[in-house]
Amino acid sequence: MKHEHSHQRSTQDATEQKIPAVPLALEGWSILHQMFRLRWSAWKALTAPARQEVTTEAATLFKEWAQEEAGHSGFFSMLGHKGDLMVLHFRRSFDDLNDAELRLAHTKLAEFLEPTTSYLSVVELGLYESSVRLYASLKEKGLQPYTQEWDQAVAAEMTRLRQTMASRLWPDIPPRRYLCFYPMDKKRGEEKNWYQVDITERQKMMAEHGMIGRRYAGHVTQIISGSVGFDDWEWGVDLFADDPLVFKKLVYEMRFDEASAMYGLFGTFYVGLHFPATELGALLNGRAPAFVQK
Repeated sequence: MKHEHSHQRSTQDATEQKIPAVPLALEGWSILHQMFRLRWSAWKALTAPARQEVTTEAATLFKEWAQEEAGHSGFFSMLGHKGDLMVLHFRRSFDDLNDAELRLAHTKLAEFLEPTTSYLSVVELGLYESSVRLYASLKEKGLQPYTQEWDQAVAAEMTRLRQTMASRLWPDIPPRRYLCFYPMDKKRGEEKNWYQVDITERQKMMAEHGMIGRRYAGHVTQIISGSVGFDDWEWGVDLFADDPLVFKKLVYEMRFDEASAMYGLFGTFYVGLHFPATELGALLNGRAPAFVQK
C-alpha cells in the first residue's frame, strides 16, 4: 500500500508539473519615470526675461503632454535629495516614450536639468487567479499545455480579459496630490525563492496581498508596472493619494503578508507633489507648486 501510495503521489506530482509555472499577464501603457535635479546656480544666473522664456517653452510642452489622449505625462515636485522634478510619461509604445524623452532633452529647460535616475516599465496586470482557474479548466478538458488547442483557448481568454480590463491597462494618471514610486523584486538565490514556489501557492499569496490593497480603496490608487528585461528591478509600483500618510500605512501593512515578508525586496522610494503644467513657473521660482484638480 505504501508503494502504491508513493506511485500515486509521483503520478500526481508529474501531472501537476505540466501546469505552466508562469502566470498570464496583460500589458498596457509603456511607462517612463524621469527624475531630475535642477542646476539652481545656473538657473539663478539667468536674467528674469530669459527664465520666463525657458519656463514658457517648457510649460507649453508640458501642457500639450498632459492633454494628449494617445499618451500623457504627469509632473511632480520631488521631496528630498533624490531630485527636484519627476516627469512621469504614459505612452502607447517605447518609440513614443523615446520621442517624449528626446523632445524634453531639446527644450531650453533641459540645459538646467541633471538626470538623477529613470525607470522603464509597462503597466502590468498579473492574472494569477485567472491563470490557475483557466489552466485547471483546460486540463479538465484534456488539453495539454502549449498545444495548438491550448494556445487558442488561452488567446481567446486573454482577448476577453483585455477588453474587460481596458480601463486598468490604459488609466489616466490619477489626479491626486502625492505620488510614491518604488521598484521591487521577488527574492531569488536565497533560502526562499519565489520562482520555485508552485503557481497555486503563489496565487494564494498574491490573493492575500491584494486583499490588503483593497482595504485602502478610495484612499490610494495603485498602478503596477512590469520591468523584467527593461530595468534593474522586476516591478515598479506607483501609489497616488491625497494624504501621504497612506503610503506609510499601506506599505507597512503589506510587509506582514507572506508574499512580501518572505519574498519581497524593495528598492529606493521616491515621493513627489503632483502639479499641473501651469505651475511649472512656481517650481522654477522656488515655491511649492499648487495642485489643481482636473
